[in-house]
Amino acid sequence: MRKRTVILCLTAVAAVVALYRAPLGHAEAAAAPSGNAASMTPVQAADAAAKGTLKNPYKDTDTAVVAAGQQLYLNYGCNGCHGGTGGGGMCPPLTNDVWVYGGDDDTLFRLVAYGSQILQSKGYSRKQQENVVGPMPQMGMVVKTADDLWRILAFVRANYHGAPECKFGCPPEQ
Repeated sequence: MRKRTVILCLTAVAAVVALYRAPLGHAEAAAAPSGNAASMTPVQAADAAAKGTLKNPYKDTDTAVVAAGQQLYLNYGCNGCHGGTGGGGMCPPLTNDVWVYGGDDDTLFRLVAYGSQILQSKGYSRKQQENVVGPMPQMGMVVKTADDLWRILAFVRANYHGAPECKFGCPPEQ
């Protein structure tokens, strides 16, 4: 069953790679932050930043950014594995309080940019377990810019439905 899930995820990623040049429509309308995020790929941005320093410049309360992030989420095919609103599918949900590698901005950005195997090779490890956990493919070469990825992550945060104290990763148990 796990091999089938991996094959389905990789098939979905291949489809996204073929379609990622689709027009973004109103997703480009929300203002981009200053700096290199508009021109750097997610992998370039992750490689350029020290571990733990990446921070989303967008708020999940900014409706224009969240709408743009939703459109990007759909355009890049994230919904193929994680469901249309991030509630899960053949891969883990993005809306609950289970953050497999951690819920902070830096970890989420790098997880999407590098994929789970490269992320682990850079010293990150699983912190939690989810019912459905397949390897996250490296999407940092599919998502065009770091700015696009930050908008997608703002959309994900806006759709969070878990415990409020775990929105950015659950605090360590005492």
